Amino acid sequence: MPTDIEIARQATLIPITEVAKNAGVPDDALIPYGKYKAKVDTATLPTTSNGKLILVTAINPTPAGEGKTTTSVGLSDALHRIGKKTMLCLREPSLGPCFGVKGGGAGGGKSQVMPMDEINLHFTGDFHAITSAHNLLSAMIDNHIYWGNSLDIDLRRVTWRRVLDMNDRALREIVGPLGGVSNGFPRETGFDITVASEIMAILCLASDLDDLQKRLGDIIIGYRRDRTPVFCRDIKADPAMTVLLKDAILPNLVQTLENRPAFLHGGPFANIAHGCNSVIATKTALRMADYVVTEAGFGADLGAEKFMDIKCRMAGLKPDAIVLVATVRSLKMNGGVPKAQLTEGENVEAVRAGSVNLKRHIENVKKFGITPTIAINHFYLDTDAEIAVIKEMAESYGAEAVICKHWAEGGAGAEELAKIVAAKADAGAPEFDQLYPSEMPLAEKIETVATEIYRAANVAISPAVRKQLKQWEEMGYGHFPVCMAKTQYSFSTDPTALGAPEGHEIAIREVRLSAGAGFVVAIAGDIMTMPGLPKVPSAENIYLDENGQIEGLF
Repeated sequence: MPTDIEIARQATLIPITEVAKNAGVPDDALIPYGKYKAKVDTATLPTTSNGKLILVTAINPTPAGEGKTTTSVGLSDALHRIGKKTMLCLREPSLGPCFGVKGGGAGGGKSQVMPMDEINLHFTGDFHAITSAHNLLSAMIDNHIYWGNSLDIDLRRVTWRRVLDMNDRALREIVGPLGGVSNGFPRETGFDITVASEIMAILCLASDLDDLQKRLGDIIIGYRRDRTPVFCRDIKADPAMTVLLKDAILPNLVQTLENRPAFLHGGPFANIAHGCNSVIATKTALRMADYVVTEAGFGADLGAEKFMDIKCRMAGLKPDAIVLVATVRSLKMNGGVPKAQLTEGENVEAVRAGSVNLKRHIENVKKFGITPTIAINHFYLDTDAEIAVIKEMAESYGAEAVICKHWAEGGAGAEELAKIVAAKADAGAPEFDQLYPSEMPLAEKIETVATEIYRAANVAISPAVRKQLKQWEEMGYGHFPVCMAKTQYSFSTDPTALGAPEGHEIAIREVRLSAGAGFVVAIAGDIMTMPGLPKVPSAENIYLDENGQIEGLF
């Protein structure tokens, strides 16, 4: 089988104008960015929303791979194949994982979105715009302090950092500005990765430009010496930041390998942010198609929970059906098989043992009122006996499982899944509910997610963190949902604890108020908001060949 980029290079794409026409996007709403990608001005599109929303999530990710984005693409193509007008809604990939270890976010095999190389690199410049808007505010904060600090900002309590869309551990904690009086006042600060920026979250949760600017103005950048908050609007940065984001807020239209329409817009990580594509893209798609396939980042314990408790709560959305992706390989790893031994032949017992992870996710999704359909993302080494075990175990947990071969066959390999999911979406979801009510105190919300979803026996929240949460409640932010920042590899905060650990402790070491985005971030364990590169980063194997074509991108 050719590599992802080789398959992408062999694709026959159609002009984006034709993709738009087939999707029902009028000419005056299309803003082409070259031949195969475009922005869409949503103001001229239909206002009635009748589409069914299908969420694709997964078990905990492992180095063996689960293929959640690949399954989302394959399912979307498959729905088209069975006669359903469908729109795909995904996030944009970050450069950090592309050059790190995870790789890109455009799908894989014969279930990719195109143009794959451009999507995984600079795309339409949205991430650069977000980075610029974020760092403009950073610059204006330090500039305000330099020119007299009329707002009496306490330099020790400036909470707004800088961002860069790259994994760079050296920038996590820095001291600046240095170099004397002409450069400003030295203070401790640092960088986060762009996808962890509050502005990324704001862009993905805003309903329009006016809402975007209001949310930008509501950002708390730090505190005065009397402990009162200083807002972005106090710095007078929000209008210029909105200008930088005026194009980035428009959804990006691309196509799958089967020339079907897809919106790629926004890209917050699910382990350190809320992990969903933009509300604008999702709601626009629901006005244009009968079925909308979207994904939530990483496993259901992170992405799906945040999709339900943050995105759906804020945007007034609800999923009509949910797909939970699993693979034989990942269940083997959850059953104790090292990655190096995954290709050493059939291991039914390891799959059976690892299915406790699948069970836990099924149970968790059911807490929102919906029973997921299990998509078994097929690998060529999977055996019939291993597949049979997953189906048997899923059925014993009250869920239906179906084998999917979209990676090798495209949409044709996921038609059975499409028929099942479409029927469930048409039947309508049972009583959908969030995990906790908005009026629940913030600390209790954190404890609820940790105990109900992560199955922690104890949630360690220090007195200082509890005091901070209480202060935010007194400031009027108590109704905010919580956004848990935690390792994606385990239900616990230990990334090596695979399967379905329980009885562990979740320690909340820090909380951050994202007043503009509208949620409180609770940082658990050793999770970093600025990742580092692995010992051998993917960047070492990405290059231009003698014909000027990109190699090594996946």
